[in-house]
Amino acid sequence: MSQLNNNNNGGSVHCFSPTRRGLTPGKAAILAMGKAFPSQLIPQECLVEGYIRDTKCNDLAIKEKLERLCKTTTVKTRYTVMSKEILDKYPELATEGSPTIKQRLDIANQAVLEMAKEASLACIKEWGRPAEDITHIVYVSSSEIRLPGGDLYLATELGLRSDVGRVMLYFLGCYGGVTGLRVAKDIAENNPGSRVLLTTSETTILGFRPPNKARPYDLVGAALFGDGAAAVIIGSDPITKKECPFMELNYAVQQFLPGTHNVIDGRLSEEGIYFKLGRDLPQKIEDNIEEFCKKLMAKAGLKEFNDLFWAVHPGGPAILNRLENTLNLRTDKLECSRRALMDFGNVSSNTIFYVMEYMREELKRGGEEWGLALAFGPGITFEGILIRSLQ
Repeated sequence: MSQLNNNNNGGSVHCFSPTRRGLTPGKAAILAMGKAFPSQLIPQECLVEGYIRDTKCNDLAIKEKLERLCKTTTVKTRYTVMSKEILDKYPELATEGSPTIKQRLDIANQAVLEMAKEASLACIKEWGRPAEDITHIVYVSSSEIRLPGGDLYLATELGLRSDVGRVMLYFLGCYGGVTGLRVAKDIAENNPGSRVLLTTSETTILGFRPPNKARPYDLVGAALFGDGAAAVIIGSDPITKKECPFMELNYAVQQFLPGTHNVIDGRLSEEGIYFKLGRDLPQKIEDNIEEFCKKLMAKAGLKEFNDLFWAVHPGGPAILNRLENTLNLRTDKLECSRRALMDFGNVSSNTIFYVMEYMREELKRGGEEWGLALAFGPGITFEGILIRSLQ
């Protein structure tokens, strides 16, 4: 794998002043964030020629369709593990019908761990406390498969204690990051003094393949998805002058929509992983999102959607547009989600943290006290957290 790009916003943070808003005793809060990416950055305008060349595709109609998709996704840049060096070593990855799951996992398992480690180190540096103070780790990925899992390898690489509590969340897809937040919140609030490292890491290696008219969604994936990792540290009752809480995780809900399990369909095969997305996905989300959000908002007595800040996983522009229109949100409300999609693409479970990092910077300049973090994925599953800004 090529050298990692640690695209974090600086070094350690030292918090010597109280938060602008008071903390709720016993409530979990985000104390630090970090992220990491593979070194290869692909501008969207260069993707089509490279993908068509690498997969030896001679079909002009497919090329034209990919060009259209690349424009409609609104993505401008993405990071990717896949490189010329990998394709030179494993040319079968670009050959239709080749049984390549072993090769893909050999690449993905290593790449995902390396990115997770770099994101975690950046997060721990911002946190400012020693890694040995981490009591639990929650590890999220839909890009690796092995036993023992990446949680153990990551704990070892970071030098965590051997009795660190580990939770591994595999193959949740795009809502995995918010699921990880919910699980980390529960751990932190039920284990006083604990500090939970939540790490997500994803690569598209498992799904890379030549285009085929029988699999139209492959082109959507090629135009939309990227690679990367993210990490946050979560704990309750932060230590004054040592930790810098900036978002409080107030209330979390997971909900699935009955009868929609085939709308997002992912299958692992000898050739990698295949995905199918139903055309009715944006409509299903639109039909159910208002009630779901109201359920979260009711916990704080909130009624107006535009009185909140919004950190929404940008699965694609159609989902963001539907949510904005259905809830009558002002155009600036989803700006952080659109910006993350533009800068990184859909990076599955990681993307919500890229959105939240942009939101953190926005809230430093002042803004709403309450917000929602939302993500959607296979099931169809909704994950949501009512968040309180402490800045």
